[in-house]
Order: sequence, then C-alpha cells, then structure tokens
Amino acid sequence: MLRTLDRMRDVDLAEPTQDVCCAGAAGALLPIVEADRIARVCKALADPTRVRLVQYLAFAEDGTACACHLPDALGISQPTLSFHMRKLHDAGLVTRDKRGRWVHYSVRADALRLARDFLGMPDRPGSHCC
Repeated sequence: MLRTLDRMRDVDLAEPTQDVCCAGAAGALLPIVEADRIARVCKALADPTRVRLVQYLAFAEDGTACACHLPDALGISQPTLSFHMRKLHDAGLVTRDKRGRWVHYSVRADALRLARDFLGMPDRPGSHCC
C-alpha cells in the first residue's frame, strides 16, 4: 500500500513535458444579435405550457386559434393564458389579431424556423406552419 502511495505522489510531482490543450472550434462565433434572438425564443419556450401553446397553434386549422378556446384546451385560466401568450408574443413567436372582444393568435413561422435551424432540426413533411 505504501509503495502505491509513493508512486502516486511521484506521478503528481512529476513535471509535465508539454502544455497540452485541445483544439478550438473551427467555426466562428454566432453574431450577438442572432444569439440574442435565439436566446429570447429559447427562454419563451422554456415553459411546458408555452411549448404546448406553440404546438397547438402551429397545427390549428387555418393557422390561428381564438383565445376563448385555449384555456379549456390547456386546463388553465384566462389570466394564465394571457401571461403565457404575452411571453410568446414578446419573443416574436406568435402574432395576435383582435377580432371583437377576442384575440386570435397565430404562430410566426419565421421565428420557429430560426429556432429549428439553430437546433439542427429537419423540416417536417406535411407541416403547413413552418
């Protein structure tokens, strides 16, 4: 046991023959403006309710859904829906169109495309949204 400890101590005290470092990335850093846009989208999608909302809207008939249907579909209250939709809207993921007393929401395909491209996800055949 003592010999093993002596050998371990000798290895720890041995001087390295060279300073070894791994190679850096071959590509350039993402521009800060684009990184900021992607980060805002990722932050907005960092909540399961908002992920479900985006998916629901992306596959809604006619590409839009009225806010009156969303709380029941998701099992949330109207104020909770408003909170989540504001986050998605502020991140540029959805558009809103006021029709009478209700708001209709649609997914912005270009914003989802940005996130999908960044994550390296392939296009979904038959998807009418993005």
